Amino acid sequence: EVQLVESGGGSVQAGGSLRLSCAASGLAIDDYAISWFRQAPGKEREGVLCLDNYDTYYADSVKGRFTASSDNAKNTVFLQMSSLKPEDTAIYYCAAIDAYCGGSYYHEGYDFWGQGTQVTVSS
Repeated sequence: EVQLVESGGGSVQAGGSLRLSCAASGLAIDDYAISWFRQAPGKEREGVLCLDNYDTYYADSVKGRFTASSDNAKNTVFLQMSSLKPEDTAIYYCAAIDAYCGGSYYHEGYDFWGQGTQVTVSS
């Protein structure tokens, strides 16, 4: 059984930082493209970034503030978020797709999703 488990969410003040983790089991993260998404209350889910073996692609809204990395030994993808803004408040999800990012921070048709972790940024 494949599982993606996010952790590391919490509440921070604007300008602060958080690091999210997406721990995978049942699949090897280096065989998949891993994306982070977020969904704010009352808004549609939006892509944040896509990471594969070649590169990482970021949405303009987070470029320069968010950084993704991976640890294949731990089978975990990390999302380092800095200079957080209140508009970054959302539930953050990781997702895996058996494909490459293809030069985009967003894909259609992900194979697996995590349950999400809440990030709240106060002004």
